[in-house]
Amino acid sequence: MRDTNIRKRTIMIFPKFGNQEIIDEIRKKYDPLYNLVKPHITLVFPFKSDMSNVTLSQKLEECLKETVSFSLSLQGISRHEDVYGNYIFLNVKVGREEIIEIHNSLYLSIFDEQCRQSFIPHMTIGNIGSAYKMERVYNSIKNIDVRFETIIKTISVEMIGDNDESIIIIEKKLC
Repeated sequence: MRDTNIRKRTIMIFPKFGNQEIIDEIRKKYDPLYNLVKPHITLVFPFKSDMSNVTLSQKLEECLKETVSFSLSLQGISRHEDVYGNYIFLNVKVGREEIIEIHNSLYLSIFDEQCRQSFIPHMTIGNIGSAYKMERVYNSIKNIDVRFETIIKTISVEMIGDNDESIIIIEKKLC
């Protein structure tokens, strides 16, 4: 019997930067999820599954057992429009290959399938209501050319709460 109250879960990286206040200022203005989830890079998009958190944790452990900590650098702002919204991205400059590899490995390990959507490693810093407004926001911040650097040591699983808030349920430390 399937549980109809299964919560959505997501697998993410929550980087911490010394100059994170710049990201926070932009997100506060343009990202409706600002108060619900910390700045993040999504590895596995929100999914519903009757898989227990214990099983998910075991699969995550197995999938990431040889994954080592890696450098991450974000710099440059871009825009992205799709069926889900009008987004402003902070671009991944260093760590891109590692993120793609982890993303692909997680989909194969957890869902036994390839990810069906194209994947562009990024941090969302804005989700704007219309393409016109997105273009205006993009033009107002596109010249921010700050570099954000850190070392990624942890992969996290969040459960999405009733009010879309992020509840961290699993954290896997990398080697």
